[in-house]
Amino acid sequence: MGYELREHTADVAIEATAETLGAVFGAVANGLAAAMCDEIPEGEHERFDLSVRAENREAVLFDYLDELIYERDVRGVLPVDNEASVTEQDTTEWSCGASARGVPLSAVDAREVKAVTYSEMALESTDGGWRAYVVFDV
Repeated sequence: MGYELREHTADVAIEATAETLGAVFGAVANGLAAAMCDEIPEGEHERFDLSVRAENREAVLFDYLDELIYERDVRGVLPVDNEASVTEQDTTEWSCGASARGVPLSAVDAREVKAVTYSEMALESTDGGWRAYVVFDV
């Protein structure tokens, strides 16, 4: 279980698997960090929390990843060691509560990932848990 970076025309794709829906969200987010930086430094960098709500699972995954890119830009940090919890609030809303360790961008040699896309996005239940496939614009 974890993530793999996948070649994708002019973009980068991440395929992730995990036992739970929250864990697959975290794995995709860790793949996003790996797409932005080859070596992630260890250390006691401050964790931050975030939460998003959307009308379905795919939309909440999109909004979660979009929020991580926003936090990167606003805080000037690379979100790593991502943890997420995903719940269905009712039949019309899903939520994701998450946290990440923010490594200062000044401490890494980071590549820019511009945005998450819905292109080819997949989020599906499997026999072993969950699988996600997400394409990012670079």
